[in-house]
Amino acid sequence: MDAAADTTVWDAIADILGNDLGVFVGLTVLLFGAAACMSGQALAQFWRPIWQAVPYTLLLAVGSRFLSFALFDGELLSITGYVIDWVVLLLLAVVAYRITQARRMVTQYPWLYERAGLFGWTSKGS
Repeated sequence: MDAAADTTVWDAIADILGNDLGVFVGLTVLLFGAAACMSGQALAQFWRPIWQAVPYTLLLAVGSRFLSFALFDGELLSITGYVIDWVVLLLLAVVAYRITQARRMVTQYPWLYERAGLFGWTSKGS
């Protein structure tokens, strides 16, 4: 690949995300991803249903888009960027929820359940 084709690939990624890849990774995945993980952990810690992660991550995605626009001159009204941000944040929240729920089930009910991998648990008699 030559340099012109390489820049068009990065430009296409930036168009889809609504900002640069570095801004997406740093802001959305690391900063807001940590907030999404904490939201998923809090939902599992207090026995809330997983569907409550949807509105929380929608709000986190709005915050990510706004900070991308305000700090890094990203595109504020990028629908594809917003959807990608939301899906990544929702995925992180769901993973954190499931890990925390599995840990909580095993520690709270040790006479009933034992760990079955990172995301699950099984009955002790099984």
